[in-house]
Amino acid sequence: MTTRRTVAALALVWLSVVLEAGSAAQSPQRIISLVPALTEMLFTIGAGPQVVAVSSYDEDPPQVKLLPRVGALLDPDVERILSLKPDLVITYGSQMDLHAQLARAGIPMFDYRHGGLAAIADTLRALGVRTGHPREADTAARDIEARLAAIRTRTAGSPRPRTLLVFGRERGALRNIYASGGRGFLHDMLEAAGGANIFADIDRESVQATTELILARAPEVILEVRSTDILSREEAEREAASWRPLASVPAVRQHRVVVLTGKGLTVPGPRVAEVVARMADALQ
Repeated sequence: MTTRRTVAALALVWLSVVLEAGSAAQSPQRIISLVPALTEMLFTIGAGPQVVAVSSYDEDPPQVKLLPRVGALLDPDVERILSLKPDLVITYGSQMDLHAQLARAGIPMFDYRHGGLAAIADTLRALGVRTGHPREADTAARDIEARLAAIRTRTAGSPRPRTLLVFGRERGALRNIYASGGRGFLHDMLEAAGGANIFADIDRESVQATTELILARAPEVILEVRSTDILSREEAEREAASWRPLASVPAVRQHRVVVLTGKGLTVPGPRVAEVVARMADALQ
């Protein structure tokens, strides 16, 4: 009986190895990514060697700087994409013309659409399955989920300050202010970090916030994130001081204006748990 069970167990192991080898053989080996967040995911799950080109805006991880550039969301270079003979192109859901051209050429696509915070782990897993790295992707997704759960637990008993989350503004001025609305991953990140979004009632991902609107909403914390306009510590302090004209806003009056700067702060990718932890520290 023991021998039969051993033989059966070995047969199952052998079958698993064969299936995984077959899956790897069928996995795409020439991937082009037009989505920076998913480029980071590919390298995180071990699919980096399969990537042959990236978008014009890809910066991370450092390896992508050596890869060809093929345009981006609004200007994909279709001729260059086709010349690289990809067997998978990662596209945005809104790139309908590109989808039609790739379909005519018989090139498979992975269609990415923006979602909330939970969608990041879901996308990681789906990308892992599609590229032949399901185990690595599931491990990365579980790590993100565990770290986010730990942050939520840590902040659960603390007050939830009414927070304005700004992701765009003119340097040194209170003009062209763009803030998180009540939908999307930035809103979800703020909530996970222990803040209460002052624009939670606005069912959009972004709000162009005038100073009058900010005065009316009276945030207790103003949290800015700068991921493309990287600032030194001194520059960040000067940008925080730009809010002084709104002295009647509680966040300004109580000196609770924080500017976070660094790559990846607004990218819905593998570093999201690190960003939420920084937000939590700033709020608490």
